[in-house]
Amino acid sequence: MNLSIRSFGAAALLACLAMPVAQANVLIGGTRVVLPAQDGEVTVRLTNVNDRPALVQAWIDRGDPKSTPDSVDTPFLVTPPMFRMEPQRDQSLRIVYTGEALPADRESVFWLNVLEIPPKPADQGAANQNYLQLALRSRIKLFFRPKGLAGDAIKAPAQLTFHAVAGDGGTIVVVKNPTPYNLTLSALSVQAGGKAHAAELGMVAPFAELRLHVAGLATPPPAGATVQYSTINDYGAASTFEGVTTP
Repeated sequence: MNLSIRSFGAAALLACLAMPVAQANVLIGGTRVVLPAQDGEVTVRLTNVNDRPALVQAWIDRGDPKSTPDSVDTPFLVTPPMFRMEPQRDQSLRIVYTGEALPADRESVFWLNVLEIPPKPADQGAANQNYLQLALRSRIKLFFRPKGLAGDAIKAPAQLTFHAVAGDGGTIVVVKNPTPYNLTLSALSVQAGGKAHAAELGMVAPFAELRLHVAGLATPPPAGATVQYSTINDYGAASTFEGVTTP
């Protein structure tokens, strides 16, 4: 990657981080990417839904939201790394695994970044005036899935267990994931006192636990309290499950 590309990436990202909430025009075809190790690569589709072209840069990081293209070090190549997207057109990104050793007994999670820079105003009069140009970045998870993992990714959420404990300011639900898959919770509530109490959300790493605060629940419910939760599957859809708190 040459100096001009690195400089573009760093400057554009600084503009992106400083911008207010805005709507991206270059859309990623999905909310997550799963790369099976046996395939070695995966293709992601981008669509420019705007009526103007855009300059796009793509890279992968290990979880740092402030990453820039010149600062990342991941075992993946993205091609093309930078390109112009014409209006109302699609573009395919090819993500290739380079073979760096990663855990073979569990998924690894990375992040795909897509940075969009709109063109300067075409009108010469507008170009000579002050104007605000926003760099928009989209960021989604990339899951690297080793070959031969135990269990089934579709059935893994049903294996989550829940334990309610007292914490600072109320109740904490401890979510344990005994599977080799990263499980993203999109909804979680604990039934207590005839009411459903919503909990914080997050992703439970493989063979790990996640502690989530339960809103409005001052004391932990007894074992056997119903837990309703939803997780996001490989296709970006929510699947709903039901469990109970354990002693």
